[in-house]
Amino acid sequence: MNRYPLWKYLLVVFAILMGLLYSVPNLFGEAPAVQVSLTKNVTQLDAKAMQAVEDALKQAGISYDAVMMDKTGIKVRFADTDTQIKAQDALKNALGKDYVVALNLISRSPSWLSSMGAKPMYLGLDLRGGVHFLMQVDMLAALNQASERYINDFRSTMRKERISYTGVSKEGKSILIRFSDAKELAKAEKILSRDYPDLMIKDGELSITATLSPAAETRIQEFALKQNIQTLHNRINELGVAEPVIQQQGLDRVVVQLPGVQDTAKAKEILGRTATLEVRLVDEDKSDAATLEAAGKGQVPFGDEYFVGRGGEPLLLKKKVELTGDYITDAGPGVDSQTGRSVVHVTLDNRGARIFRQVTKDNVGKRMAILLVEKGQAEVVTAPVINEEIGGGRVQISGMNNVQEATDISLLLRAGALAAPMEIIEERTVGPSMGEENIKRGMHSTLWGFAAIAIFMVAYYLIFGSVSIVALGINLLLLVAILSMLQATLTLPGLAAIALTLGMAIDANVLINERIREEIGYGNTPQAAIHAGYDRAFDTILDSNVTTMIAGLALFMFGSGPVKGFAVVHVLGILTSMFSAVVVSRAMVNLIYGYRRRINKLTIG
Repeated sequence: MNRYPLWKYLLVVFAILMGLLYSVPNLFGEAPAVQVSLTKNVTQLDAKAMQAVEDALKQAGISYDAVMMDKTGIKVRFADTDTQIKAQDALKNALGKDYVVALNLISRSPSWLSSMGAKPMYLGLDLRGGVHFLMQVDMLAALNQASERYINDFRSTMRKERISYTGVSKEGKSILIRFSDAKELAKAEKILSRDYPDLMIKDGELSITATLSPAAETRIQEFALKQNIQTLHNRINELGVAEPVIQQQGLDRVVVQLPGVQDTAKAKEILGRTATLEVRLVDEDKSDAATLEAAGKGQVPFGDEYFVGRGGEPLLLKKKVELTGDYITDAGPGVDSQTGRSVVHVTLDNRGARIFRQVTKDNVGKRMAILLVEKGQAEVVTAPVINEEIGGGRVQISGMNNVQEATDISLLLRAGALAAPMEIIEERTVGPSMGEENIKRGMHSTLWGFAAIAIFMVAYYLIFGSVSIVALGINLLLLVAILSMLQATLTLPGLAAIALTLGMAIDANVLINERIREEIGYGNTPQAAIHAGYDRAFDTILDSNVTTMIAGLALFMFGSGPVKGFAVVHVLGILTSMFSAVVVSRAMVNLIYGYRRRINKLTIG
């Protein structure tokens, strides 16, 4: 009556062994390490790169505990943080700009466990320490930038189709094109309606008003958000942050979590900047002293813009942008061999190289200005004379104030510009010591809760209480193992969910034990009471856990961030508690009582 078939015992033993195997790595803790990953200029990491890392460390006289390679890069483990920082500097100097060298923490678990896929859970920001940002995208700026692009496109279309017009200007969200002739207006309206389906074209008295359609506005806003997320990924990779979290939140917000980063000011500066390049020609025909003086007072000639260079030199630049930062494939800091000043070396893609070559070919002897555009504000970095045609796609930008500025601008140009400005509206910093304190408190609360439950169950239900506590321990073991197998990120809400799971899991055992007591009170034999207790309590246990799981699934589906993390642990805890309370505890009770022919009394309190 109370005997399991052999396969059920084997199933329980297999589950316990797997639980031990995949939960053990969490006991070894983490060691300081250096992670070497790729920039976009290198195609793959191989054994040769791994050997280069080992050679660089040996040459610098730095000892390491282990070196390994996985899909995220090459990781080198060290005994302490001082050695870790020395190794980072040595590897940066030895490997060069083609590799990103980041500080990281990796498990101390043996390699044979890792080879079997047994890895510890990741620790969230609140347990490891780092920086949390909530950033809001300026969608109005994204729409304004789209309108500005249409202004240049309209001018090009008018010239190409030989349509006479008196001016193109931006009026709020709309673009106004003015004409002096009704025939030219009708011709322009027909062409613009055909070539620009995303715009709503409305004609007025010798003018056309073009406005973005609602569908086009939505598409531009979605693209801006996605491009900003991708750009943030690129920038954080360049910063060398290991295991960052970048997630969309709502329609116009992005959550950025940078574990291990404590320099909040530097992170904010890099993430929020919107630097890109523009190449324009200096209007040599209007650069006489009188015109420049008048432009400085606001009387700027038509088709030009007035700027003041870094050296204080007034400049009139043509509004037409010859080249933008969209064509940049690489950028790096350097030093000018002649002047010894900091510069930025820029590499253009094939199309950008062809455009730049043609521009320099057609304008030899003229001046070309390179502007750095940040958050809608353009600054002339340098305006050199074009001495000859420049091919090959390699451009040197001088005028940097120092090495740090050259490094920062290179990083931003490599990572790409944000499609729209972003503002940090929430910021939190968690120190590593606070993270360790959170882990201790979370572990203590779980252990004290487990101990309190164990004392009550053993005192109240005796042997059956002891069986329940062993099953509860196996439940905790299986839950940690599953989270480790899924490589879940453990946070404070996750620790709270584990503690809650323990309290809820024991409820199933209480139902079973009380049902067995009732069956004995009805006059059933001990063996019959055990059988009836487990069978008749199962429906109640199933109903209660299903309703709780529905609530957990709702939290997962409609929650975000910490709420979703809590829901994942909560739902998994329900599944493991069902298995441990019904299958594991029944197997143990069957082993204790199932093979006895006669039982006079059950030790159940």
